[in-house]
Parts: sequence; C-alpha cells; structure tokens
Amino acid sequence: MKPFLQKYLLVTMLALSMATLVRAQDIHFSQIFETPLLRNPALAGLFSGDVRVQTVYRSQWNSVTNAYHTGSVNAEFKIGVGETDDYVTLGGQVLYDKAGTVDLTSTQILPVLNYHKSLSAEKNTYLSMALMAGWVQRSIDRSKITTNSQFNGTAYVPGSATGETFTKNGYGYFDGTAGVSLNTQLGDNVDDNLYIGLAYHHFNKSKKASFYTDYNIEARPKWVASAGIRMSTNDYSYVTFQGDYSKQGVSTEIIGGLIYTQKLDDPDNPKFLIHGGAYMRLKDAIIPVVKVETRPISIAVSYDVNISGLKRVSTGRGGFELSLTYQKFLDKFRSSLNATKCPKF
Repeated sequence: MKPFLQKYLLVTMLALSMATLVRAQDIHFSQIFETPLLRNPALAGLFSGDVRVQTVYRSQWNSVTNAYHTGSVNAEFKIGVGETDDYVTLGGQVLYDKAGTVDLTSTQILPVLNYHKSLSAEKNTYLSMALMAGWVQRSIDRSKITTNSQFNGTAYVPGSATGETFTKNGYGYFDGTAGVSLNTQLGDNVDDNLYIGLAYHHFNKSKKASFYTDYNIEARPKWVASAGIRMSTNDYSYVTFQGDYSKQGVSTEIIGGLIYTQKLDDPDNPKFLIHGGAYMRLKDAIIPVVKVETRPISIAVSYDVNISGLKRVSTGRGGFELSLTYQKFLDKFRSSLNATKCPKF
C-alpha cells in the first residue's frame, strides 16, 4: 500500500476506534496549568484572585491528516463563606473537539462547585472537595469514514460498504467528575505553595457513550492524580512544577514540567512577568512553553515535539497550543485580596 494511503487509513481508523469504543484517553492539553478543571474540579479556585477565565486552543497532527482542533474555556469565581476562612468556588468548563478526517466532534458543558475548608488558623491550608457534572454531545460524519473494507488490494473503491454496523450520527449523555485536593503554604512566604489532588472522572459510567446501540459499551472511568509546587528563588523570581498521572482503562499518561518566572517590576505586586520552561508527556512529546503576563491578562504558547513511535510519520511535529487567561481581584466586599488566608497558587 502506498505511504499516503497508509497514513490516511491509520488516522481514520484511530479516530473511528476512539468514537465507537470510547477506550482511548479523554481530550487533553499540554498546558495543564491553564486547564485546571479538566484535570480535577477540586483545583478550581486555587489561584491568587477572585475571578479567573481561561481559554486554550490546540491544533494537532497537521503533518499526518486533517488537524485535530480542540478548544477549552473555563471560568471560576470565589466567594467567602460567612465570617469563616472557608471559600466556595463556582465555575464551569466548556470543551469542543473536532478530530480528523471523519469530523468526530465532541462538545462538553460542565458546571463545577468546589468547597474549600480551611484547616489552619495561621496559614493557607485548605482541603477542597468538588463536583463537576453536565452534558456531553458527540457526532461524526459517516460519509467521510474510510475502512479496510473499502480497499481492493491497493485501490480505494468510493461508495463501497464500510463494514461498520452503527447507524447513528451522534449521541449525548450525562457525565460527572468528583475531586479532592489539599493546598498549603510552605514556610513563611505566602507565595510559596504546594498542592496535591485526586479526581475520578466519568464516575457514573454512562452506557450511552457509543454510536452503537449496544449499551454494554460504557464510558470508562479515569483517575487523575495531580501535584504542583511553587518556590521563590529570590524576590524577583520563582519556579513552578506541575504534573499529572492519568489512568483510563489500559491507557495511562504522565505529564510534568518546570517553568521559571521572572518579575519585571515591583517584586511585591508585579504587573509584568515572563515565564519560560518545558513539559514532557512521557514517551510522547517534549513541550517548550513561553508565557507573557501583563496582569490581569496573560498569553502562553507551547508546542509538542513528537518523540513517540508516530514520529516517523509526523516528522516530530505534534500539537500547537495558545492560551489566554484573565485573572484578578475584584473591588468588592469579602474580596480574597483582603483575606488573611485564601486558596492560592
């Protein structure tokens, strides 16, 4: 079979198997620091500010087939609980993904509620418990499906039977995620923090997550363990490490990395910062990252350099990501800016 037909068939079958079996990993981004709710809803509200809105766009596999386009928007708003040091974060996440030649499209709308319970009267230490649940809708263009059954030797036969038995062009189902995290200040510096978290995705194990009518196929649950640490190196700089371990069925993913941050003006209340570093998705990609921040707005750019077994086809080209974040304190009653303790990272 000619090389271009091999590539075409490989990617088409990959997308189709993801759509029908729901056994591959979920939508993911390399800029995990800009998609906290996708990792764990209990990471909602772990930032310096009262409100945060983030959006990320990803384009992947341009060198192999029609690019996979993925977009994410998440918003968080923190509210104090009475006269205590506890906080509630209200928010939500919207995801859109369009994959490859067959236009496998997924849209997810997932509200989130996270409660932060203060564990210390002296420093920022919070146990956060969250629930995120909403609707997932998926569709596919059946007219663009190409399978082995449509090839006669080395030739593709247009209009021939695909050999697939599903008849639906789309389906929808309810999905839910629960998570917990612990966030604490390290030492006397309120800017030095540590968090760990664990999330259980698709806990309802929906049996309607398939293009087939066989309801024995279910959305497989996924565990995600997350951790992060931020440490000052001097008054004008700090380093941040974040990492995730995910397991869904037989699939696993490990991603982690380090970013160095330099403050360009006032060290106590900087407005201009520049961040740079790299992440790595184990056995898949090396991901350089650059982020420029002019508070309350920041922009980050990253690129996946493919190192997996697919690199012979992709020639090392993976995914490009661009993110935009708006994050600030609000001039309002009970703003966490004036609180002695609040979840920060």
